[in-house]
Amino acid sequence: MPPKFGTSGLRGLVTELTDALVARHVRAFLAACPHGGALHVGRDLRASSPRIAAAVAAAARGVGVEVVDCGAVPTPALALASTGAGAAAVMVTGSHIPDDRNGLKFYTPSGEITKADEAAILAALDAEAAPAPAEGALREDAGCGARYVARYVEAFGTDALDGLRIGVYQHSSVARDMLVDLVERLGGTAVPIERAAGFVPVDTEAVAPETRAALPGWAAEHRLDAVISTDGDADRPMVADAAGRIVPGDVLGPLTARLLRAAIVATPVSSNTLVERMQPGFELRRTRIGSPYVIAAMAEALDADPAAAVVGYEANGGFLLGFEAPAPAGALAPLMTRDAVLPILAPLAAARAAGIGLEELAAALPARFTAADRLQEVPTDRSAALIAALTDDPEARAAFFDTGAAEAGLDLTDGLRLAFENGEVVHLRPSGNAPECRCYVEAASAERAEALLAAHLQRLRDRLG
Repeated sequence: MPPKFGTSGLRGLVTELTDALVARHVRAFLAACPHGGALHVGRDLRASSPRIAAAVAAAARGVGVEVVDCGAVPTPALALASTGAGAAAVMVTGSHIPDDRNGLKFYTPSGEITKADEAAILAALDAEAAPAPAEGALREDAGCGARYVARYVEAFGTDALDGLRIGVYQHSSVARDMLVDLVERLGGTAVPIERAAGFVPVDTEAVAPETRAALPGWAAEHRLDAVISTDGDADRPMVADAAGRIVPGDVLGPLTARLLRAAIVATPVSSNTLVERMQPGFELRRTRIGSPYVIAAMAEALDADPAAAVVGYEANGGFLLGFEAPAPAGALAPLMTRDAVLPILAPLAAARAAGIGLEELAAALPARFTAADRLQEVPTDRSAALIAALTDDPEARAAFFDTGAAEAGLDLTDGLRLAFENGEVVHLRPSGNAPECRCYVEAASAERAEALLAAHLQRLRDRLG
């Protein structure tokens, strides 16, 4: 499958992300979108990322744009630096997908590109670049990551994690050392775990079975209060409690929104419905899956009321902050891009302040449980064809879905999401940036959610191979 735009920028096989293709997209981005005269460039820890980042920098400098090399940094740290400087940015990352793939995430001076920006970039791909009077300058920003860490130390305070032992599953996250530093600066004790030499594709929305199996052992061995991690570019969190149980992203999101006193929450249709049941509640905006759609809903709320206390989150845990929010030790400036650190720190700090464990904090929420996974190496057109057939045929749906209850509602906002009379939900969707078919489920217990997921993944395997 050739590189294409999905829900998280341009993605494709490393072999197809040639220097020439990368340069075309960078030049089109700089021609079609505002950039403030400079381009910040960051990258994750994939083997291919330094080469692709060099191609991004060369293309920008070739059209006379100054390049600020931020090195290997989390995506939200890069976005914080570029938006603060009134400049554009490109992050070289494939996020959670395997090492044989990579990608580009684009940012204008105001934040992530919109779907309209994406269309403008694609329209400009074949345009001839105007000759530059001179090559753009190149400079380094060695403090990009440090400023990102300082943002959270200043907002949460140096005792926010006092007394807590936090395991940091390091693998190949670009934030692996930063997380250790952050835990220590917030008063906790950081315990680094499983640092990888090569790239490990950690999907926080579908944590690998071997990682789930290892978490309870790590928690017990090191006497941990929690285990934290991120995906490859650190815009999606992974958090487990003292027993090594994963706290899903769409639980971290509502907990974080509550701590920040948000009034309006934007989240995709795939997120847990517990947020509808929380008291006091939020004004909720449901969207399609992907941060561009969440950002669009947040922007709509801010257009109506610039002072709106609006946030967004996704089922993968990425959290977006749309207003200057009160934090335990200070204010947090808006950051309208998916972030992993805020939804890690906020629940941990809230639990510690309340004198309870993370598991108790989560258990106080309405009892709704989700699970998600995906069937990999399935061409998008095959997934889409199956979902279209199920959408169009009630009898086919009745034969395919098995929850023990009748269908109660059908949502086509993004893929096929079915609600059943027993309160369970099954949602199928082709991935927007990889050859995968995603399955999301929701039930009244964690055990039932896992069983529901396993059963419907097997049905997908039977139909899609």
